[in-house]
Amino acid sequence: MQTLLGDDLVRELNARFESSPPNEIIRWALEESGLERMAVATAFQAEGTAIIHMAVNVRPEVPVLFLETGFHFAETLAFKERLTELLGLNVMDLTGDETVESQAQRFGERLYERDPKLCCELNKVIPLNRAFEHLDGWITGMRRDSAWTRKNTPILSFTELDSGKRLLKVNPIANWTRREAWAYLKRNGIPHNPLYDLGYSSIGCAPCTRLVFPGEDERAGRWSGLLKTECGIHVRESALQSDAQDDPDCIDLRTDGPASQPRS
Repeated sequence: MQTLLGDDLVRELNARFESSPPNEIIRWALEESGLERMAVATAFQAEGTAIIHMAVNVRPEVPVLFLETGFHFAETLAFKERLTELLGLNVMDLTGDETVESQAQRFGERLYERDPKLCCELNKVIPLNRAFEHLDGWITGMRRDSAWTRKNTPILSFTELDSGKRLLKVNPIANWTRREAWAYLKRNGIPHNPLYDLGYSSIGCAPCTRLVFPGEDERAGRWSGLLKTECGIHVRESALQSDAQDDPDCIDLRTDGPASQPRS
């Protein structure tokens, strides 16, 4: 089943939404787009928390998709529970076919170090794509200024599944800055993951996330030492990353050094 929106209309809406506040974009997605089965996908980072708050103000029962990989920080899981209770969220935990234990038995210990792409595929991409088969669209909290792979992210685009189905992907804060995301939380009295207070700036699974040091970019703590900034669920952005990895002469745009050189 295809979405009700054509490519021409999406292009027109993208031009219009460049100057629209995120809450209006979310209201359009949940009330005016004609797409009934919409969901928010989030890891409960600052941007996602802002998106959730806007979305539940429009549709309180909107599904909130969380990829329960088995590798999250305890602080992330505790914050998820806190926000769920605070806002009365309809959270859906998505899991892959493997548990932490069965993954280690099948693929060996510490797969996230030896083959992080496969680990993300098993625990994030596959379970999310399964959920997508039952949706018409999804809302996410990507910002263009958060990574070099995201600098041209459109507000509206399509996610295409192997089955041929297309979903509308909505990035209502694509043109926000990090400062704007945090200002929204402060203005609305919304709590945040306590790991931010310890020096983390982008928070994913614990084994693949470290603190960020002064002078590093926002996502430098994700998959540190690798030219990897995307887990694979954002297909357009992951394709840019894959093209860079396939080019032996690629320059890592985050460090101005060779792509094979680990970041310090």
